Amino acid sequence: MNHATREGDVVLEDGKALFLQIAEMVENSIIDGSLPEEEQAPSSNELAAFHRINPATAAKGLNQLVTDGILYKKRGIGLFVTQGARDALRLRRRDRFARQYIDPLVAEADKLGLDIDEIKTMLEQREGAR
Repeated sequence: MNHATREGDVVLEDGKALFLQIAEMVENSIIDGSLPEEEQAPSSNELAAFHRINPATAAKGLNQLVTDGILYKKRGIGLFVTQGARDALRLRRRDRFARQYIDPLVAEADKLGLDIDEIKTMLEQREGAR
């Protein structure tokens, strides 16, 4: 069972460190375009105040994005979104999506004897029902 608890305004997911959730929130802003490339990212203090968390936790999330090459530091100014970060994040998320959802789908389809056309039809039916 996946339980979620709250710390301030941040929903904590069991098994996922809070700093990783903060990093993912910033990534989501980059992917959806609300935080464009070469723009300044929110500071750890801003994130901490907004989400009511420890600034060190927010800083750890931001530092993870620096390590990953998504953000870069301008000395004395702050953190900025790296050129190409959006595309890099989208590729990384697509790969994770494939491993998390497509691989198990294909494995189950093989067990059931479904071919790719049948899977496509099922997906199209689900999409039309939304």
